[in-house]
Amino acid sequence: MSATFPGGAWADPGWAALHESTDVVAELSAALFPGALRRKDQRWWAEQYVRGLLRADGRKSVRRIASAVGGGAAEQSLHHLISASTWTWTPVREALAHHLQEVVPPTAWVVQPMVIPKVGEHSVGVGRHVAPGPGRPDNGQQAFGLWFASERSSAPVNWRLHLPGGWLRDPERRRRAEIPDGTAEETLEECAAAVVRDTLRWGLPRLPVVLGATGPDPGATFRRYQAAGAPLLVRIPGSAPVTVREPSLPGFGAGPLSAQRVTDSVRALRRPVRWTDPSGGQESVRHSLVVGVPVVLPRTGEHRGRPGLLLGEWSDPGRPPTEFWLTDLEGTPPPVLLRLAKLARRAAWDCATTGSEVGLRDFVGRSFNGWHRHTTLASVAYAARVLADADYGVPEPVEAHSA
Repeated sequence: MSATFPGGAWADPGWAALHESTDVVAELSAALFPGALRRKDQRWWAEQYVRGLLRADGRKSVRRIASAVGGGAAEQSLHHLISASTWTWTPVREALAHHLQEVVPPTAWVVQPMVIPKVGEHSVGVGRHVAPGPGRPDNGQQAFGLWFASERSSAPVNWRLHLPGGWLRDPERRRRAEIPDGTAEETLEECAAAVVRDTLRWGLPRLPVVLGATGPDPGATFRRYQAAGAPLLVRIPGSAPVTVREPSLPGFGAGPLSAQRVTDSVRALRRPVRWTDPSGGQESVRHSLVVGVPVVLPRTGEHRGRPGLLLGEWSDPGRPPTEFWLTDLEGTPPPVLLRLAKLARRAAWDCATTGSEVGLRDFVGRSFNGWHRHTTLASVAYAARVLADADYGVPEPVEAHSA
């Protein structure tokens, strides 16, 4: 298979050739890029970048990507596409989200943190996010991805890079990294919620948001997502205090009790649930026991607690519960909620495996714009891998929607 662009013919071997009958990359590019990238050359090089991400071995540097799709002559054009071009990433992400919503509808949105270890201090947003270990730097970037997730697969559609205050308060660092004016300092929890708010503007069906961890104030977490109109399911530690609100249950009237104590006191009400473990493959089914306890969600400041549900999970019936979740989806059966909760595991596994294969963490430049353009096209490459591996069809192109 070969492709032609003004300036010469380009070899097209590798991963895409394995799918020559459908060429998922070409079809996905045709579905996403025309409505999001105005110029023909931008659309061409964006498709080549996606192909290179899927074919290049090792770290996905621009040089390796260029080598995978045409050699040294492509390197300058691909570098310009990421670091100095004029296209914005939001329309591409929006088109990708609408496309995947149509082709592989998700069950939930998972907010998945992604830590990117870095050596040095010049990569945009770098800070002390990574716990040091043998051969690992003690600093890195922190980003949050919004993943469309189901038991079968997951894929990232939107991203937000956390920028520590030191970057935002230093005019020279802001200038060098091309951080947009108006970008304000935010906590990690605020950054995670912001990627959900941004995605909600795209007119997609509103689905439960799954968080694999909460911040130090679960009440503030729920208030933040409720204000955005997003139902929430969040993992909490067993020591987190909750208040039982059902008079017939143990602990009612006792005030705040630990989540572990509350769930353990109603173990007789546990129900079995089956769920898919991504680390064991699509056919790997695990069995747990789950209980749901009506509680009052934690208060924050002057805001009163709201009704919610506490989930407790037992992986071993004879031992204490192992995981705990809070949700405002109190009308949903606990087994269904636990399967939704397990989608956090799905996204984390996929980010660590397929995400690494397509270079989600591999941007080596220093600019804010470059990071977002690379991560956007890596998300498109990720979607191509998911669609090809699952042999999904690719429908007609989806136009980007206005924010």
